[in-house]
Amino acid sequence: MNFVDKYIKGDKVIWSVVLLLAILSVLAVYSSIVTLAYKYKGGDTMYYLFKHVVILVVGFGLMILAHKVNYKYYSRISQVALYLSIPLLLLTLVTGANINDASRWLVIPVINQTFQTSDLAKLALIMYLARLLSKRQDQIKDFKEAFIPIMIPVMLVCGLILPANFSTAAMLFTTSLIIMFIGRINLKYILSLIGIGVGTLMILLLIGKSNPDLLPRMGTWAKRIETFTGEGSKDANYQAEQAKIAIATGYPFGKGPGGSTQRNFLPHPYSDFIYAIILEEYGLLGGVFVIMLYLILFFRGIKIASKSEQTFGSLLAIGLSFSLVFQAMINMAVAVNLFPVTGQPLPLVSMGGTSIWFTCLAIGIILSVSKTSDSSDLKIKNTANVEI
Repeated sequence: MNFVDKYIKGDKVIWSVVLLLAILSVLAVYSSIVTLAYKYKGGDTMYYLFKHVVILVVGFGLMILAHKVNYKYYSRISQVALYLSIPLLLLTLVTGANINDASRWLVIPVINQTFQTSDLAKLALIMYLARLLSKRQDQIKDFKEAFIPIMIPVMLVCGLILPANFSTAAMLFTTSLIIMFIGRINLKYILSLIGIGVGTLMILLLIGKSNPDLLPRMGTWAKRIETFTGEGSKDANYQAEQAKIAIATGYPFGKGPGGSTQRNFLPHPYSDFIYAIILEEYGLLGGVFVIMLYLILFFRGIKIASKSEQTFGSLLAIGLSFSLVFQAMINMAVAVNLFPVTGQPLPLVSMGGTSIWFTCLAIGIILSVSKTSDSSDLKIKNTANVEI
């Protein structure tokens, strides 16, 4: 308990949710990496399990460090992070590791770990929007003084992510709109930004259709939509069909931990479709439990935002918590065939590398806001007791 009291501050419910998701992650990843292990490591599942556990432990370390920092410092950090992420996104588009016609990764020297630059850009943009909106509350309804400076980084970052990762760009754009709405930006300006975003996407699609070499991912986007709407070929619907089989065979009580059979057929069962494996092994109860954990995380984020004394802290907490839970809901919707395939991992559950670290950093920042709010409440109570 001394360790917890000394090093673990902030919302204890969020810490509990994160711990439960991490435990579930270890169980689900260990069960779903069998095919991957046989393909690349001669069946050595312990290699991937050990790597995943190390990544989670490092992530928890980053979370502890992030929540120790007073959240007000993230206002300045957001500037540096945004200015760093833009050239990194450009570098990724030009020289990034190309997988399935998508240049999303840079390779970190020495440790040889792939790094998805959009993860840094997401975190940086959300923090930067919270900073700008909090600083311009007095002119928040003004088009020139508030809307233009906020619109430019949103369009720039989302535009740089879009060519290689449509789903991430769309999710980040949506999150930005939510933050702007909560930050009291004029609704007609937000609607105009939606129009600009849709118009930009249509132009890119026309360019990609006329010259596929400039936008090679357009074919993948169209294929996924056609598959989802039932217009694609039967072979193209393979992922969704295997996910349905996993869910159906696990209903209602599941096959138990390690009992999945569809892990041998589902593409990326340890990342994109890990929720289908959870439903197969833990049944309906396990699936609902995971949804509840993310909803609790979101509601605690809202509570932290409402208790924060400063606008920056409120926007930071609500923006980051919405971004994480929104991504989780998209991943789970894909697994149950309510949404086209996006390639988004399930935060803190899917096997990953730097994506887990940035998720942990985001949660650490939310906890930093919570810690500061709790400290303020404690001071108020102590002052009240002294006065009495």
